Amino acid sequence: MSMHVNREQTEKVPLMTTGTAVLFAAAAGLAIGNLYWAQPLLAMIADDFGVPVSSGGFLVTATQIGYALGIFFFVPLGDAVSRRTLVGITMGVTSMALLLCAWAPGFSMLAMALGLLGLVTVAGQILLPMAGDLAAADDRGRIVGIVTSGITGGMVFARFISGFVADGIGWPGLYIGAAVINAIVTVIMMRVLPHEKRRASLSYPRLLWDVFGAVKRNPKSLQLLTYTGLGFGISFNIFWTVLTYVLAEAPYHYSPLQIGLVSLTSLVGAIAGIGIGRLQDKGYGHTALGVSFALSAAILALAAYVHNSIIAILIVAAVFALAIQGICVLVQSELFALSDTERSRLNTALVVSNFIFAAGGSLLSTWLWNHGGWPMAVGGASLASFVGLVLWWLWHKK
Repeated sequence: MSMHVNREQTEKVPLMTTGTAVLFAAAAGLAIGNLYWAQPLLAMIADDFGVPVSSGGFLVTATQIGYALGIFFFVPLGDAVSRRTLVGITMGVTSMALLLCAWAPGFSMLAMALGLLGLVTVAGQILLPMAGDLAAADDRGRIVGIVTSGITGGMVFARFISGFVADGIGWPGLYIGAAVINAIVTVIMMRVLPHEKRRASLSYPRLLWDVFGAVKRNPKSLQLLTYTGLGFGISFNIFWTVLTYVLAEAPYHYSPLQIGLVSLTSLVGAIAGIGIGRLQDKGYGHTALGVSFALSAAILALAAYVHNSIIAILIVAAVFALAIQGICVLVQSELFALSDTERSRLNTALVVSNFIFAAGGSLLSTWLWNHGGWPMAVGGASLASFVGLVLWWLWHKK
């Protein structure tokens, strides 16, 4: 059903049904998934271009840098221009960037193409605050939970699917297929997204600078950024990075495909995220956030003693995914409730903050692993979640 309505209508009648939210989730998941197609294929790509496997890390770095820049330079525009137009442009250019990746004649050109891909595949972070705008106030947590779950699912499925597809048609074929799918989804979203009038009357440079202004005008946002930074940025990145090391060594010696299967436990969190959003709508969001931090800290502490059992690892990963999804959904819902007119700028601050914390988490994971192996690494991840719990308690008492 088409939703070609103007902004006045969207202010009176919420347009986010469950079906529309699922479509938003699928488009957002596809956009974020574009960042992860290459990760399981680094060895294959390096071999094709005749470069050392260790050089594959440059491809990941190029993609991440491009994405961070895209978030900062494009997502704030969602508070000023038509998000329908912005989504259409970014998704359309994303299809072209995917084709450039497929046709890259050399390793350096592929790195540049992946950097461009990261720069433009930001539609998910435009759609998420848009979903918050279009949802009814008493249903916003559920809607945000659905779209956030789509983003999480996109991250997981892209890593998992790419290995299967690339084995059959090669990694260039994978990128061509992704380009076609992105183009189809772009057409669908253009038929579904509502027309909107210009909102913020700020110049582009002022709009970018006002990302910091939006945080300053909403002091609670700093607390929320800290929560996801500790939970998702540090705990999540440490756990999944060192788990890859554990599964690749004795007694498991898992292949990348088998490790990808283990990562599917993250879908537990993605599915649960839909229900978690309802807690925010019913006024239990703050309490649920504390429970999520406590659960994360506890299950990670337990993980230090169970890494020799794959069944135990799967249970730990599933429970941890539930805890982290709780933190992300509840923080995102509360962040969008702070302002009706600055959601894209606040979301930009959140994603950039998560990226900074994630970079720190990646560095910590290597240091902790080298100095104390799995027990020390998951202990550090548990400590980060425990710090989040302490801060939640202290800020709640004020």
